[in-house]
Amino acid sequence: MRFQGVLNRGGGTLRTMDVEAFADAARRTLEAAGHQARFRLVEGDAVADALAEAAQAPDIDVVMAGGGDGTISSAAAALMGSGKALAILPAGTMNLFARGLGIPLDLEAAVAAFAAGKARAVDIATANGRPFVHQFSVGMHSELIRRREEMNYSSRPGKIRASMVAAVATVVQPPRIRFRLELPSAEIATVASSLSVSNNVFGDGPLPVAARPDGGELGVYIARAHRGGEILRILLSIATGRWKQDSAIEMHTAPRVVLRVDRAARGFQCAMDGELLPLEASTEIVIHPRALNVLLPAEKEAG
Repeated sequence: MRFQGVLNRGGGTLRTMDVEAFADAARRTLEAAGHQARFRLVEGDAVADALAEAAQAPDIDVVMAGGGDGTISSAAAALMGSGKALAILPAGTMNLFARGLGIPLDLEAAVAAFAAGKARAVDIATANGRPFVHQFSVGMHSELIRRREEMNYSSRPGKIRASMVAAVATVVQPPRIRFRLELPSAEIATVASSLSVSNNVFGDGPLPVAARPDGGELGVYIARAHRGGEILRILLSIATGRWKQDSAIEMHTAPRVVLRVDRAARGFQCAMDGELLPLEASTEIVIHPRALNVLLPAEKEAG
C-alpha cells in the first residue's frame, strides 16, 4: 500500500515527541513490510489542508493521521466516501474512536499493526453535513469543554486536571436545555442537562466506545438530572459501567434524528468530536453506513 502520513506537530502527545524521528522510524517500519510511505509534518493551522491534499492524491491508498481528536475528525471528514483508508495514530487524550476500532494506543505499536493491517468499511455520522466519528453533544459535555478551554494548560496532564476542575464546576451549575428531538419512531420534547448522539451505539463499560463500528445506528442519550446529587449519581453509574441500567439516562437508537432548540438554548454551544461549535436552531444528525474506510490490525479486521 502507498501511505501518506500527516502529523500535527502540536497535536496531542506528538507535541512532546521528536516528531521527525518518529516519522522516520514509521516510514522504515512500513517500507520493511513492503509498503511505500512518506510523511508531512505540519503545524495546526495547516493540518486540514494537508489532509485534504492527501485525500485527493491519486498515488495514495492510506492516509495516516496523527494528532489530537480534531486532527482525526478532520482526516475522517476528508476521506469520507473517497475509497482511501484512514490509519489513526492515537495521539489524543482519550482516543475513543481508535479504542473502538481496536487500534493499539502506543504509537509505535500502531504503526507496526498498520504495516500488516487490512482496510475495513465503518460508519461515520454527520450533523448538518459536518462529519464526526465519535459523538455530537449538547449540555454537560459541551459545557465542560467550554469551561476547560477557558483555562490555561500546555500538556496532557494539564488538560486532564483542567477537565476535572471543569467537571466539578459543571456539576455544581448544570445546564438546562429545552429541546425537541425528532426520531423515526417518536418525538421527544423535554428539558435536559445533557444530550449525546453517538456514531453507533455505545457498548457496556465506563468508556463511551462504540460496541460495533459498523452497526448502522446512532445512539441517542438524554439525561434529565438537574441537581448536583442526581448528576453525581449518573457519573458514578458511568464510572462503574452500570450507566445503561440508570433510569436517569434515556436511550434510543435511530439512523437519523433532528434536534430543534428554542431561542433561549441557542446561546449554548455543541461539541462534535470534542470541538465546540455554535448550536443551530435545527440540527439533522445522520449515520452513513460504511462510508469511511479505516486501516485496522489484521486480527481486528478478521473479527
